[in-house]
Amino acid sequence: MRLFHRTSVAPATVIAEADRFFPALGLTAQARDDRARTFTGQLGTMTLRVRMEGGHYTFVEVDTDQIGESRLDKNVKKFFVALHRMADPTHAPTAGY
Repeated sequence: MRLFHRTSVAPATVIAEADRFFPALGLTAQARDDRARTFTGQLGTMTLRVRMEGGHYTFVEVDTDQIGESRLDKNVKKFFVALHRMADPTHAPTAGY
């Protein structure tokens, strides 16, 4: 599954947060370069890449080897929420329905 998120958080901060967040889930990190990581573990394998987009935003792209919405995919979405809270700590999420 491919998931993505745009944020105003700097790419180095996104990578540092990923290096903290995903090993806590039992995933081991392998650095591909300074803007990409591969995490593997019992939940599956995922590749995280970040790049600047338009000079203002950081584009975070994650590919997992899972089909459908697995536990790994749900945790990637939780990671995106953590990035959103880093960018805007005062934001109070509300239901969209």
